[in-house]
Amino acid sequence: MTNSNSLGEPTRAELDAGKGTVLVEFGTSWCGYCQAAQPLIAAAFVEHAEIPHVKVEDGKGRPLGRSFGVKLWPTLILLKDGKEVDRLVRPDSKQAIEQLLTQ
Repeated sequence: MTNSNSLGEPTRAELDAGKGTVLVEFGTSWCGYCQAAQPLIAAAFVEHAEIPHVKVEDGKGRPLGRSFGVKLWPTLILLKDGKEVDRLVRPDSKQAIEQLLTQ
């Protein structure tokens, strides 16, 4: 996975201390569900480009995903001021992602 944020993968402390709205996407580049969701996520962000989108490569031994309790990919977690507002697991429509982003 590539990170839309050029600063690299954030730490949990950095996410918890964040200000504003951020979408954190956990997944892997080889995951079929993740690959299928990419066009949907991209389409949803056309209307929500102001929201930072951080992609995190997840997997065994990766502490950031474990700290959020991620079990399935992709998992989209919406944070506001460092707090989880909502999450979407294995999104299957642009509308579901847009609904998440408008919270």
